[in-house]
Amino acid sequence: MCTRSAVLALALATSPALAAGPNLGQPLTHADLAAWELHVYPDGKGLPPGSGTMAQGAPIYAQKCAHCHGEQGKGAISAALVGAPPIKSIDAPKTIANFWPYATTVFDYIRRAMPWTEPRSLTSDEVYALTAYILALNKIIGEQEVMNAQTLPRVKMPNRDGFIPRFPEKLPPGPGREM
Repeated sequence: MCTRSAVLALALATSPALAAGPNLGQPLTHADLAAWELHVYPDGKGLPPGSGTMAQGAPIYAQKCAHCHGEQGKGAISAALVGAPPIKSIDAPKTIANFWPYATTVFDYIRRAMPWTEPRSLTSDEVYALTAYILALNKIIGEQEVMNAQTLPRVKMPNRDGFIPRFPEKLPPGPGREM
């Protein structure tokens, strides 16, 4: 009985302190949340203004990406971005050309997560340029092509049809799909 009383007394004494929380940080504002509203869909909806080319992306890649992904995206401490044959088994290496279904999602991933030491630190122009660089290295686009909100959704990725879409209404136009 004594231990039950002690536990009950302790619970009643600490409940106001627990209800108040640890008093760490500060409440999020709508502006704080809006900064994370970075959705880019396969059809290009959500792409920001800006543009970039392979030539503009090369020095950015050398400075901010090569340490992890290797020279010209061939792999280092992190996965290769270039090369790899078509995927024929679940354990096959995945690269931009043989796995990613949409160029817009490559852009979205770079924008949100790279470089891993400073995610979301790249400007929109830098992300377009890096995307163009990686796509050109994979011979998906030409070296002179400019990537922007109009051209990026039109890029046909080699594995575009290798997935079952979760949101088919968000897909870019294609055979039987018009925007």
